[in-house]
Amino acid sequence: MESNQQNFAQYFISEKDWTKKLEIMYYLKKKTGVFYDNTVIFKTLLTKLFIDYLDKNSNYKVNENLIISARLLCDCKKIQNSTNSKDIENYATKGSEFLSSLGFSKEFCKICEGVNRYTEQEDRAEESDILELTDQFGAMLLDRPERIGLDVSEAITLLQYRNLKNKDNVFLNEFVDFINQLESLQLITNDEEVL
Repeated sequence: MESNQQNFAQYFISEKDWTKKLEIMYYLKKKTGVFYDNTVIFKTLLTKLFIDYLDKNSNYKVNENLIISARLLCDCKKIQNSTNSKDIENYATKGSEFLSSLGFSKEFCKICEGVNRYTEQEDRAEESDILELTDQFGAMLLDRPERIGLDVSEAITLLQYRNLKNKDNVFLNEFVDFINQLESLQLITNDEEVL
């Protein structure tokens, strides 16, 4: 059984085509019941676009395959529309434990767990900062049962001055520039999300 788990982790990480990873996630959801819906796909697309932006516009060189893999898997134990604060605070830790049981490395699981800051981490991985940005910003744009999605300018303001205030996210400034560029190209607007 352990070799099958190792094989799955290696198979998933070794797949470089992110669209094929989406298909693998579909089958993983059917087999294990992991959380995987359109919000995961939307946040993954946002992550992919941001990584492309970093590659062209910054000195940061990130491992795209690793981050896309983590973005797809980091919500695996999320409970949809939960109002229980413990569920919200613990889903990333539970997800990290689940991914470890599937054979993913300790470092990979740590990146996934860093999607939020409910778990204190020494030497927080920079890759987690990308997951954090796309997770929080993407979630604010999407409708929820208790509220409609925020407009882009409100979401970016809340990200900067509330959610990540006094947090050391190494990619925050680049992410703000990236979102402003998307808005200027009208790829993402306040009236209709084209992303």
